[in-house]
Amino acid sequence: MVREENKAKKGVRPQPPGRIKIIKALKILLKEKDFNSITWAEIAKTAEVNEGLIYKYFKDSRNLLHQVLEEYLEQYMKEIEFALKGIDGALNKLRKFIWSQINACNADKVFSRILTLEVRNFAGYYSSQSYKIIKQYDNILLDIIKEGVQKGEIRDDISPGNIKRIIFGAAEHLCLPGIVFNREFSPDALTEDLCKLIFPGIEKT
Repeated sequence: MVREENKAKKGVRPQPPGRIKIIKALKILLKEKDFNSITWAEIAKTAEVNEGLIYKYFKDSRNLLHQVLEEYLEQYMKEIEFALKGIDGALNKLRKFIWSQINACNADKVFSRILTLEVRNFAGYYSSQSYKIIKQYDNILLDIIKEGVQKGEIRDDISPGNIKRIIFGAAEHLCLPGIVFNREFSPDALTEDLCKLIFPGIEKT
């Protein structure tokens, strides 16, 4: 309700109820099945709409999947930006950023499975709005690293871009078994292990 009111204040047209129901239906189905095994008929039945309405709002199944991912990413971007407020020091921000990424993967397996397993192997992903949001997310981490270099917390003889890639890659691979097999994992423990490995290598002494 609050979200819809905020959209109205910003002049953004609220989504049609049918479209919202279709997106929610796919999220429900993705909790039990992989994307490629979900049919239009199943989505329509779960959403309690006819299949024609799905075609009206979404060009194809990939477009629908990207819309679901986009909603997740927009919400997550708001959460990470809020989580970083008031934190002093680049290394402290890095730890919070890593924890937030791992926690998001653990908290919502549908979101993490879409992002890590379902969309990256298709060329359309790299021209999608979802990818543009991911690039904004990448830049948050890159800016933290550059801040650390500028303030003398992080070494200046390693590429900030490479540090960013190492952090993203390591965090994702730590989460991957839990994502694939739908198992719970500890954001606190994984964050601690990752920071113990990475921080001694990047911290300026």
